[in-house]
Amino acid sequence: MPLIDRDDCALVVIDVQTDFYPARRLDVDRQRFHEMVLRTAWITAVADRLDVPVVVTEEDPGHNGHTEPEIVGVLPKTAVTLPKNAFAVWDNPAIAAAIEATERTTMVLVGIETDICVAHSALRLHQAGKRVVVVEDAVYSPGAAHERGLRRLAGAGVELLSAKELFYDWIRTNERADAFHDAHRELAVPPGVRL
Repeated sequence: MPLIDRDDCALVVIDVQTDFYPARRLDVDRQRFHEMVLRTAWITAVADRLDVPVVVTEEDPGHNGHTEPEIVGVLPKTAVTLPKNAFAVWDNPAIAAAIEATERTTMVLVGIETDICVAHSALRLHQAGKRVVVVEDAVYSPGAAHERGLRRLAGAGVELLSAKELFYDWIRTNERADAFHDAHRELAVPPGVRL
């Protein structure tokens, strides 16, 4: 597979909402969930700095709340946030239209849940002819569902990579990496990544 071309990418942030999981469901996975939120916010901030369009979805916001504040705080001014009723983003006409409006053919997916909304979105976008990349350390499902979702995606030909790998695909050279880090020291490395 070729490297990920940032000039052909759109970032789709799927359902990272404040009330998606009741606190009792996160007892075991609270740290992993929090790290996913921070990595998603980091990727969103990097996308903003690199002019990668961002589409945000919210499933049943009346019940699941709105996008996590860490992400809202770094959204580009041009980001579009839309409600989602069908699990796959592509099966929601307004979201599909927002994705098409980016005029990008590579969709980078982050969010929840790995085995349902992210998987359905990736598979439908792939079927629609898009190149689909799922950032495996910026998606989440509780327990074993996360790994099952990743296996399904890999088996279907969806590309999986880490937040760090995505960043370096987007940047490409030492010179650009140094310039980015000089200009945006707060975004030096993805949360939880040790260099």
